[in-house]
Amino acid sequence: MEITPVADFRCPLTSKFGVPRQSGVVPDLEGTIVFRPGFRCDDALRGIEGFEYLWLIWEFSGAVRKGAECPQDGPLRQPTVRPPRLGGNTSMGVFATRSPFRPNRLGLSSVRISSIEHGTPEGTVIHVSGADLMDGTPIYDIKPYVAYSDAHPGAGCGFTDAVQWEPLEVVFPEHLQAAAASLSGQESIAAIRGLLAQDPRPQYHRDPCRIYGMPYGHMDVRFRVEDGRVLVTEIIKI
Repeated sequence: MEITPVADFRCPLTSKFGVPRQSGVVPDLEGTIVFRPGFRCDDALRGIEGFEYLWLIWEFSGAVRKGAECPQDGPLRQPTVRPPRLGGNTSMGVFATRSPFRPNRLGLSSVRISSIEHGTPEGTVIHVSGADLMDGTPIYDIKPYVAYSDAHPGAGCGFTDAVQWEPLEVVFPEHLQAAAASLSGQESIAAIRGLLAQDPRPQYHRDPCRIYGMPYGHMDVRFRVEDGRVLVTEIIKI
């Protein structure tokens, strides 16, 4: 079977660094679903206004790793991965995780509809929040979230139930907030805070003196992590 992207995702995260590891954990992060020319058909969206959430099926386009592909009817070349939730040191089966390094690189995310905009130069676009996709991600399908069948309160969640995790405290000086707002708007402040609270560093990085850079829109957000706190150190225009 050959599948073709129906849309592309647009958001301020131009690099996979900083992208939330799960959908919904940064509800202030906004993005837009823009349909490709062959799929800009309002009839295909008839009735979507009545739903609050959508499922997106998409490609981990930024997670290509040599040798990670599984050829048709061939062996699984990468059967285990190391989830960040377990500190990046414990191996689990790829089908027991949400790792981006998968045989077919397909992702599944639940996002909230913020608004639907008709009549743009690119046809009808869907504004959503809480996505874990980077800018330019191809989307293969869109389905409505239906609570009566899709929600399972109290369901067991494997190793994630056994590992406690708390977001980090974010220290974002006011003068740097003002700099960020001037480059990407006031609404970017809450999104940046939410992203940094998730600790975007690779799990094996623990140097409190190391400065990291997270591309966001037209800026590079520089920060370091020390004693459970994220300290924003600089905002650089890019």
